[in-house]
Amino acid sequence: MTRTLATGADRHHERGFTLVELMVVLAIVGLTTGAVMLTVSDPSPSVGREAEQFSARLVRAREEAVLSNRAMDVVVSRQGYRFRTRDAGAWRVLTDRPFAPVDWAARTSVTEESDTGRVAFDTTGAATPAIFLIARGRRGMRVAVDPAGNVRVDAAPVL
Repeated sequence: MTRTLATGADRHHERGFTLVELMVVLAIVGLTTGAVMLTVSDPSPSVGREAEQFSARLVRAREEAVLSNRAMDVVVSRQGYRFRTRDAGAWRVLTDRPFAPVDWAARTSVTEESDTGRVAFDTTGAATPAIFLIARGRRGMRVAVDPAGNVRVDAAPVL
């Protein structure tokens, strides 16, 4: 016996998808794409994360100056920053972790208000005050070091 539709037409030999099947497939593809997009990370950290990492490393340099009883400084440039310590009257660049040189992420601009390009910590933890503006696009963060060596991170308006 041959199946027929209520209209009497025989569509048994037609091939294709129904609208419901097509909608289900599109929903599955959409959910899968959304899951992949959420799990793929941005290769460059956000400007907030970069400012937090920079400030944490400044705090670590201050602690190292106090604990090792040797002055430390952080030289900041447009390309990145590096750490130095005072040994036998001369500055020596540190290359081992956690003080290995760091490059800023692509499209990150860094400006300093005091134009010294560095923050120095003495053996008591006191510092040369400095304020750095780290920006990318329309987002910016301000990293400030006060004379007591305290480091603070604030959101900053970028013009």
